[in-house]
Amino acid sequence: MSEQLLKPHTTAGTAAAPAIELRQLTKKYGHLTAVLDVSLDVPAGQVLGLLGPNGAGKTTIIKMMTSLVTPTAGTARLGGFDIGKQRSRAVQQIGAVLEGSRNVYWSLSAWQNLLYFGRLKGLSKAEIRPRAERLLRELDLWDRRNEPVGGFSRGMQQKVAVAAALVTDPPIVLLDEPIIGLDVEAARTVRHWVRRMAREEGKTVVLTTHQLAMAEELADRVAIIRDGRIITDLPTRELLDHYAEDRFEIEVSGMTTTVAAGLGAKVAMESANGQATIQLPTSDQDALHAVLNELHHSSVPVLRVSRVRPSLEDIFVSLLKGDVGHGNDS
Repeated sequence: MSEQLLKPHTTAGTAAAPAIELRQLTKKYGHLTAVLDVSLDVPAGQVLGLLGPNGAGKTTIIKMMTSLVTPTAGTARLGGFDIGKQRSRAVQQIGAVLEGSRNVYWSLSAWQNLLYFGRLKGLSKAEIRPRAERLLRELDLWDRRNEPVGGFSRGMQQKVAVAAALVTDPPIVLLDEPIIGLDVEAARTVRHWVRRMAREEGKTVVLTTHQLAMAEELADRVAIIRDGRIITDLPTRELLDHYAEDRFEIEVSGMTTTVAAGLGAKVAMESANGQATIQLPTSDQDALHAVLNELHHSSVPVLRVSRVRPSLEDIFVSLLKGDVGHGNDS
């Protein structure tokens, strides 16, 4: 392989190429098209939530990026290296958690798995050991590090898969359903790691998950895929703002039935634990001020006033149903 081929690809006029570049990535199995013309740029330090229903093509994209599946057409560059032409250099850029803990060997112990995958990426034992110990301790696996992974519960196997993906300290991390099977504490640890990897260590993370609350919490940007195609690709906050509803919510404390009756029949209200949420069916400022004045005159403390904002899950479901228009960042 020539020296020219080993050099990372850069785009003319830019300081550096994105950490991940997908160009018209396509995968067909006979007459079935799993992924069609997917193009994405993911800069260093960004968390991309790649979301979609089962069978949409998310895992196929991850597998093409890890070279486990060969694209029918298109290209993928990781850290500037072409996965087709520079496979060994490209795969050194990534750590991957594949759905179902398929990136670990069940006949090996947790410790042996981490040593194996570290050596596979060219690290010395001296480099691997402290990283492996830290990961296993943080995932509460240290005391069972010498037991075969095949005897672990599904959640413990998933912990080993996560540790194996991170032991080489890769600049790009691909997480396909990373918290599936994990207990609450381990899932919290993984979420903390994702935030730390992107915010503090500048790593690029691609996260596929059906836990949409997790994606909303962690992803800087969301790309939604349906039937192998990207149907929307926007920064998470912009996506949420785009579909914010034109109505208000008012959170109060100490609401009484008498005050509630005075607000009018068109105002919906939910109450629990001494607090209440008043939902106005409109964004009309006069209607909002009228309700606030009534609350003020009734000495009801107002805790919060905000526009109703749908969750990422609400938007995801609506997009898949075709109830709302598609968005993109182009």
